[in-house]
Amino acid sequence: MDSLDSYLRAGRIASEVRENARRKYHVGSTLLQICESIEHEIKSKTAEPAFPVNVSLNEIAAHYTAEPGDQTVVKDGDILKIDIGVQIQGYIADTAVTVCYDPKHEGLVRAAEAALSEAVRIARVGTKSGDIGKIIESTIAKFGYRPIQNLSGHSLQQYTIHAGRSIPNIRTIGSSFSLAANEAYAIEPFVTTKDGHGVVYEGRIRNIYGITSRKPVKEPDADEFLEKIWERFRTLPFALRWMTDIYEEKKVRQLADLLVRKRNIHAYPILVEGNGKVVSQAEHTIITKDTGTDIITL
Repeated sequence: MDSLDSYLRAGRIASEVRENARRKYHVGSTLLQICESIEHEIKSKTAEPAFPVNVSLNEIAAHYTAEPGDQTVVKDGDILKIDIGVQIQGYIADTAVTVCYDPKHEGLVRAAEAALSEAVRIARVGTKSGDIGKIIESTIAKFGYRPIQNLSGHSLQQYTIHAGRSIPNIRTIGSSFSLAANEAYAIEPFVTTKDGHGVVYEGRIRNIYGITSRKPVKEPDADEFLEKIWERFRTLPFALRWMTDIYEEKKVRQLADLLVRKRNIHAYPILVEGNGKVVSQAEHTIITKDTGTDIITL
């Protein structure tokens, strides 16, 4: 299977899983139940999660996944971002949907979906990333909302979710890169209310991790843990709950804390809207080709 086939298959699976998540009624479910259900569905389709399912509630824009034993329950008025990654041989399809059952937030959800639709409509070989940001921002403004200006889409490569190129969600001043042929990009507008700050800040919770160095720390348990992480996930992000099948939770946390201190793994902080306002998100992965653009998660 070549890279394009792997991308396309990952995209089909990601789309199916996302739409199933969109249709489900999540109120009353725990975030752990949602994560485990989605991740199990990905594996049942003979693929692997590219990162822990993100289940970010309300003012948390991104990077929250369920803790081991997480008992946080989705409530009626919540706005829930479900961000899903699927990988086949390291080739990643990244997609997201916002689920909400409170009518007052319907416009916020529609704004993210409309901005995404407009962005992928113009995305083709040679399109400037700044032009994508411009159309995302203007579409969101037409709905009466604000984009999150310091969150962006990104290029994708094998086993690498953020591969060095950023696609802004706002009009940018100065140079911007042009989309290249045969490259994968995730486009993901984030939207907040008119009285939101439009900027996210790092929160205290950090429960998604990724390897930054395989250099041994010369502590046998930690080095063994590091090698098991590499064997399972390579450079892709992982959750502590993914390691509790071979280690007790307390041991997992101790080893992860040690490897963070040694700078062998990085802990990603949750990202929180600056004024504490709710945030919506929508996301597709595209592959730009000379003959057109494939929206692989459509």
